Amino acid sequence: MADSLCPEAPASKAAQPEGSGPGGAAAAEADGPGLFGELPAAPTPAAAATGPAPAYRVLARKYRPDRFEHLIGQEALVRTLRNAIATGRIAHAFMLTGVRGVGKTTTARILARALNCVGEDGQGGATITPCGLCPNCRAIAEDRHPDVIEMDAASRTGVEDIREVIEGVRYRPTMGRYKVYIVDEVHMLSKNAFNALLKTLEEPPAHVKFIFATTEIRKVPVTVLSRCQRFDLRRIGQDELARHFADIAAKEAVRVAPAAIELIARAADGSVRDGLSLLDQAIAQAGEDAAITAERVRDMLGLADRLAVFDLFEALMAGRIDQALALAADQHARGADPATMIEDLLELTHTLTRLRAVPDLAQRGELPEAEAVRGAALAARLPMPALARAWQVLLKGLAEVRSAPDAQAAAEMVLIRLAYAADLPTPADLVRILSGNGGGAASGGGASGSNGGGNGGGGARAEATRMIGGAEGAGAPVRAQLVVNGPGASAASAGAARPAPATQAQTQVQPLADPQDFAAVLALLQSRREGRLSAELYASVRLVHFEPGRIEFNPLPTAPRDLASRLSALLQEATGRRWVIAVSSAPGAPTLAAQEQAAEQAKLAEARGHPLVQAVLAAFPGARLEAVRPIGQAAAPPPTSPDAPAQPAPAAIEAPADLPDFAPPDAELADAPYFTDDDDDPSAKDDL
Repeated sequence: MADSLCPEAPASKAAQPEGSGPGGAAAAEADGPGLFGELPAAPTPAAAATGPAPAYRVLARKYRPDRFEHLIGQEALVRTLRNAIATGRIAHAFMLTGVRGVGKTTTARILARALNCVGEDGQGGATITPCGLCPNCRAIAEDRHPDVIEMDAASRTGVEDIREVIEGVRYRPTMGRYKVYIVDEVHMLSKNAFNALLKTLEEPPAHVKFIFATTEIRKVPVTVLSRCQRFDLRRIGQDELARHFADIAAKEAVRVAPAAIELIARAADGSVRDGLSLLDQAIAQAGEDAAITAERVRDMLGLADRLAVFDLFEALMAGRIDQALALAADQHARGADPATMIEDLLELTHTLTRLRAVPDLAQRGELPEAEAVRGAALAARLPMPALARAWQVLLKGLAEVRSAPDAQAAAEMVLIRLAYAADLPTPADLVRILSGNGGGAASGGGASGSNGGGNGGGGARAEATRMIGGAEGAGAPVRAQLVVNGPGASAASAGAARPAPATQAQTQVQPLADPQDFAAVLALLQSRREGRLSAELYASVRLVHFEPGRIEFNPLPTAPRDLASRLSALLQEATGRRWVIAVSSAPGAPTLAAQEQAAEQAKLAEARGHPLVQAVLAAFPGARLEAVRPIGQAAAPPPTSPDAPAQPAPAAIEAPADLPDFAPPDAELADAPYFTDDDDDPSAKDDL
């Protein structure tokens, strides 16, 4: 494929030294020594065959695509260029952007060949499939075409360099159909250079094409982007990279384990060139006869073993600090970079969070075997708050590891911090634990003195333990213990609390009872301060079927797409059992908001028909009936934020005992008058 771009001259056709051909050495032998003395002896065939070996070409150059169909992962780009060339709608300027190693410069060279190819017979026009044999194709492939000018904007950034381009566009191509300017890393041009190029870029001659490539599209002025056709070359997927690298390894007759190919594809991060460079390095490390194994690639890249990352994460979330530090030291001794170890833990935390939020993700086939099996089991045992807290600790710790003078020491401090943070209950759990003890001390004062010295003599001690694990037998659960010490302390009024080691936990908080109807589900969400989710269920869900453990509803168009998954996760966390939340197209019952509004309208209609209300409305023209409430009930307070503290309801206003329930408008008051007309008192008022 790419060998046709830069063909190596065979050794048998190497250039012969002057005088070795016919009439060379033979003629000199007959005619005597030449002008400059004796001619060198003609090389023997064996000497000619053992000439200098051709230089090694790295895989990234050897397998560089030379046709559009050889580009991987850029179907949209190829389809657009194919249609443009077929219809003759070829733009005068192209902007290629993407991360390093996805094929921007390669695409520019293929496009230059496609525009200048004349076919094997020399009569062809621009084509999406350049022949590779005509003089233009071969000259462009060998970087010697006079009309295809490549410019590195990283080293030529000034106005003078752009002026050379502007001067050159005035002249017609000498060999090809178009004069093509390929400007790599165009974002490195100075502001003045961009301004100098604008006019030429907007109205170039018909024989000139510009192809720009950049990794920093945001640094390119908008005035330049508006004059170009932009193509975003996407990152190559890990599976596609793995297939591509496996094909190249087969062509090179190299034995590579599939796990090793996956590691290289993941480390490439969407870049074909980076992946081929890593594959080249792995081949050189393995030698001629050895196979490339995942262990060799892992050692080469300084990566931690995938299963070791699971062991480390489980040890951290269980609070086993000694085991976690031993695993981290073992990985460091095997060459794993401390920052890479933290990054692997971050990636695992993200995967577990996704599995926790979307439990059926493990059955879709999108995850590797370890994540789909062991990751799914681990995600089922860890609550969402613990995973979110682990993410925050690791994310902050990664910056510390990268900036610390001793990266390994900083990584160990991050692991210790995460192990202690994993034991801490969430604020919501603390409130539930404290509220559940009812203010009584769980044990006598003797236990207080045994916990780190106590608080003096005979202080009361309240304890509560939270289980972070899952079902019994699913693995070692993580426990957290709340210990409150102090004279007369209780679980509700304790002033100081600290988490105890996980080994001291003895009891487990029982999960809540299953809600028996849909209204009870909303009440449960309100008690857990999930006001937003409760409001969405109240106003945007039509209930189709309800039974403990399964809810089926028809969401309105205003409902968020992740409503079912969020509700399932929260109910599972609150009740300790899995809830199936199904989305149905059946009509279902009206929303709770609609039901409440209909009930309110029915009350208003019934009240309007009452004779007493009709008499009041007739006596006060323009009056309206706003709401119906039982006697003595105050008006509902205005809605507040779900996170705002609850406000006490105002006291009910009761009518005086000596006044009738209803009196006509002209009735006289029986008590002291509410109106005064005292001329002697200047402060008195004639009205209320």
